[in-house]
Amino acid sequence: MPGDNAKKALIDSLNGLLADYFTLYLKTKNFHWHVSGPHFRDLHLLFDEQSAEIFALTDIIAERVRKNGGATLTSIGAIAGKASIKDDDRAKVDAMAMVKTLRDDNAKLVEAIRGVKDAATEAGDNATEGMADDWTDQAERRVWFLTEVLA
Repeated sequence: MPGDNAKKALIDSLNGLLADYFTLYLKTKNFHWHVSGPHFRDLHLLFDEQSAEIFALTDIIAERVRKNGGATLTSIGAIAGKASIKDDDRAKVDAMAMVKTLRDDNAKLVEAIRGVKDAATEAGDNATEGMADDWTDQAERRVWFLTEVLA
């Protein structure tokens, strides 16, 4: 039977992942709003599609925290304090630099998801374990699409 420390570590890792998802969502949306240049339409649509996919998982991740007996993030400050993905409040960024940034951030997200999966295994939470596989697949798909844009 997993101990309280394993459950606390899982809750902490889920909240960190939730903070990363919120940060990546807002960064992707910012780039969606501010992209310009010859690839505007394609990137504008890609960033919008990816931001919607990212945002859709925030509630699912938060509910995993609650189902494990924890409290979720409560504010923008809490998100900023837990996120490992760095914020970016610039409005003027080269379009390909946006793509590279989002590719790298999604790759970082894959690593965070793997950490959550490890914590879920340790805590005996097979539901989160299984979901983490889907989250990884989605993030890897975003990395792949963004990598191909840069090719």
